[in-house]
Amino acid sequence: MEWDATEFKQRLLEAAKREGFELAGIAAATPAETRQAYLDWVRDGRAGEMHYLTRDPERRSDPGIVWPETASILVAGLNYHTWEPDPAERHDPSRGQFARYAVGEDYHEVIAGKLRRLRAWAVQWGPRDLAGRYYVDTGPLLERDLAARAGLGWFGKNTCLLNTRQGSYFFLGALLLNVELPPDGAVSAHCGTCTRCQDACPTGAFVAPYVLDARRCISYLTIELRGPIPREMRPLIGNWIFGCDICQEVCPWNRKAAVGSDPRLAPRDALKAPELIPLLEMTVEQFQETFRRSPVKRTKRQGLLRNVCVALGNSGDPAAVPALVRALEHEEPLVRGHAAWALGRLGGPAAGDAVRRRLDAEEEDWVREELEAALRELCSTS
Repeated sequence: MEWDATEFKQRLLEAAKREGFELAGIAAATPAETRQAYLDWVRDGRAGEMHYLTRDPERRSDPGIVWPETASILVAGLNYHTWEPDPAERHDPSRGQFARYAVGEDYHEVIAGKLRRLRAWAVQWGPRDLAGRYYVDTGPLLERDLAARAGLGWFGKNTCLLNTRQGSYFFLGALLLNVELPPDGAVSAHCGTCTRCQDACPTGAFVAPYVLDARRCISYLTIELRGPIPREMRPLIGNWIFGCDICQEVCPWNRKAAVGSDPRLAPRDALKAPELIPLLEMTVEQFQETFRRSPVKRTKRQGLLRNVCVALGNSGDPAAVPALVRALEHEEPLVRGHAAWALGRLGGPAAGDAVRRRLDAEEEDWVREELEAALRELCSTS
């Protein structure tokens, strides 16, 4: 019997829904429609230190270069809106905040397994020579562009993909196929004149509607940036210690967004607004155990402790001073430097004495600069 591409597409989309994907559609294997905007974004340096986004941008904007056999692309969305933070804990400065997507199991593994099974299904039920490759966030693809062309949603002014039923709390994955399937069409945008996301961003990361300067984004600063967080940005981060949801929380399309059902994306108790001071004193073994199979491991222990120091500095809580004093002796300069900044913010005789003692012993130039800046702050408020 002759192979029917339309029927196969419908069965493939049904298989995607059985795998738990709330959204699924087919995009044509053509160069990205947002290619020029992406190239301009890279040229303007808005990717910061995310060098993987700036390598070979022509390849990233054309799936046919990524895999020359690509004829069509299944794009799937998985809802991670599995919980709502407790408002009291969310705004408690003594507790840290993780972005919603990071409180469960690592989504790369969850989605990769689903796409792997979808590829196996397609190979079994498709034409004899059918083959495919799948990517979850780590491949050289502009997933949002593909998802928009596959009809999964539209670009919001906060640069997230928005869907009328799912809001923006969903992951994307792509399955490249070497058979041509009827593509789906793009959907209309529904942001209108709303600017809530831009207005709510504490760091001013949106330099224009639909344009994000990653260098000012809290998610970038707490995850992708490997070195010191710029001093002028630290007070604006609040108690976010891995990622940020502010521009999504204020979006009207997320008010009644559907709830995700995959239990692997449900929050771990240890990541639901944990107290900051115990996090700062977490050992290597505790970090490995707490964040096993978690996206939080991306920032590594020293990166997370750097973020915790910043959050404690923003907490205004003098009870954090003893833990920060101990952090001045941490083996990682990144942690020592941010602990010094936090002590300068919190102030008090104990903080001043500890900073002076550490300055006498510190050999790292950057950390010494942080200690000296902290002393100046302490002297100006004493």
